[in-house]
Amino acid sequence: MLALELPAKVEHRLTALAWATGRTESYYAREAVLEHLDDLEDRYLAEQRLIYIRAGKNQTVPLEDVMREHGMER
Repeated sequence: MLALELPAKVEHRLTALAWATGRTESYYAREAVLEHLDDLEDRYLAEQRLIYIRAGKNQTVPLEDVMREHGMER
């Protein structure tokens, strides 16, 4: 079970949507999480990778090298 606080404006929007469609607020909150969780995870991982690159803990690979490695040379 998950409990969360939402800004009043968002909560009112969620309530209005639920009322207008006959679905529950929980339904739409669940849908929103499922829809965006992958994006949030990707963003977090990208931010962490950038921190490591800037700290010299990881190195980048030139696009040309990746393309050549996968047989996608221009």
